[in-house]
Amino acid sequence: MKWDTLQLIVYGNNFENVEVKSDDSRLKILNSFPTENKSYIFIDVIIPKDLQAGNYNFVFSNGISEKEISFPILDRKHSDDEHNGFSNEDIIYLIFTDRFCDGNPNNNTIGDSLDQFTSEDLDGRKGGDIEGIISKLKYLKDLGVTVLWITPMLENNMYMSYHGYAATDFYKIDPRFGSNELYKKLVEEAHNQGLKIILDHVSNHIGINHYWVKNLPMHDWYNGTPENFIKASHDKMAFLDIHGDSTIVKMNQQGWFTDYMPDLNQRNPFLKNYLIQNTLWWIEFAGIDGIREDTYPYSDQKYLADLAKTILTEYPNFNIVGEIWQGVPAIISGYQSKSPVRLVNFDSNLPTVTDFALTDAIRDFLSGKESIYKVYETIAQDIVYSDPDNLLVFVDNHDVDRAMLLAKGNVDKFKIALNLILFTRGIPQIFYGTEIGIEGGTKHGELRQPFPGGFSDDFQNAFLDNGRTEYENDIFYYVKDLFHLRNQYPSLSKGKLRHIYPFDDIYILIKSYDDEMTMVVINARGEDFSFESLQLKKFLPEANEIVNLKSNTEINLKAVDRFLINKMSAEIFLIRK
Repeated sequence: MKWDTLQLIVYGNNFENVEVKSDDSRLKILNSFPTENKSYIFIDVIIPKDLQAGNYNFVFSNGISEKEISFPILDRKHSDDEHNGFSNEDIIYLIFTDRFCDGNPNNNTIGDSLDQFTSEDLDGRKGGDIEGIISKLKYLKDLGVTVLWITPMLENNMYMSYHGYAATDFYKIDPRFGSNELYKKLVEEAHNQGLKIILDHVSNHIGINHYWVKNLPMHDWYNGTPENFIKASHDKMAFLDIHGDSTIVKMNQQGWFTDYMPDLNQRNPFLKNYLIQNTLWWIEFAGIDGIREDTYPYSDQKYLADLAKTILTEYPNFNIVGEIWQGVPAIISGYQSKSPVRLVNFDSNLPTVTDFALTDAIRDFLSGKESIYKVYETIAQDIVYSDPDNLLVFVDNHDVDRAMLLAKGNVDKFKIALNLILFTRGIPQIFYGTEIGIEGGTKHGELRQPFPGGFSDDFQNAFLDNGRTEYENDIFYYVKDLFHLRNQYPSLSKGKLRHIYPFDDIYILIKSYDDEMTMVVINARGEDFSFESLQLKKFLPEANEIVNLKSNTEINLKAVDRFLINKMSAEIFLIRK
């Protein structure tokens, strides 16, 4: 590895006036750093590239007694280029671990866990786990998705912690989800199916029950104290606002989300090293392909830039997406690498950002608040992005109402929304259960409802064709067909986008890649649209024939004056010259 100098944190007692030595001359100790808390000591160690895997020992001596601590060096299982990242060629499927599938009921209740299994409480644990995900990999492969973004699996020994975003141990998979070895097996099994894995990563905060809280390595390990802290301002514009107030930036990046999530201080160089090394360790140990960085604007931006640079230097094919929950394109852009709107000499090194601006536009269309013009208008602002193809596009996720709920059960509108995220620019992401039209509710526990068939007390199994209702199968096969078309035709995924102003709620997307050209026609009107061939030739003068890829119907534009696009629908055509 290029990162060959480690900073180890050692926990014990009375680390005062201590000398540290290695029992192997090849394992060189550069420095040791005792802290004001004598329970910790930091050690800088160089690991030579030719050092064999095995257990090595550090000897700690205070002149009176000695203590030996073993340090394991593991074999590298993956080369740097095996971590394949994700791109606009992919379709990302977001799994909420606790609510997807329970593959091992025996781990639902763990004796010392504060948040216990319950089948009644919406905000309680339901039992989804790693073995459940492994058991459904073939289902996901057949569906047509290519990447799995899985919500955090680290130990969260907290009350109401089923979500996984309040870690209490950075090196341990929560036993209610499985184990470190099972997580590694999940990645291996996914790769065997041709699926990639995104780790949901949280640098911003920890859970209040993390062992650090009771015994801090340093006084400034996190911002404030449980008794005296500032609350996060949630003003994600402040960091980029040229008129912004530094106090608001501080509140945003040093404030606590809640009184049970201490805000980590990544400005502390020792914590910064710990977090970067921990991330590299998970990439190496499990062989993951990408990272989704949670609550991106809330962490120290210099730390995040260094984290991304370190990862991408070590693993050039890797990708990282930052969660920027902000609906203004120029603000979202400011967090992407090489952003044209940055006014200071700073690069985030972050390849991908979440396109909440487009999400808001599509959701406004679904709810009836805006017409499809809002979608066009949002995409027309792509000039502010350094790389529009590296935007994560989605209509819903684990934090907002589901698409079908917004559409009030209007399946046709729902299907249009899916066409929009799949065939515009960027990297599409769908939420588990979208493929069967789960509606959910307005509360977190409702929108994150268990996938039917993933749990022993379910009355149906929507993972199976005969376990889905006619309504669910209609949506399922529609979604599956869209996924497979996107995977089959490169222009639909990575083609250059040209879109046409949505006259009378008819929105046209034209995608080109090499010699292949496709067209998506969206009729967002309440009546059928008769598309004149001459009108189409204005946009595509080279087109002589089009093929409807859903119905496999050929239309000769010289022989046919017009063709029909049904009301509230989207059709996909292959253009033949």
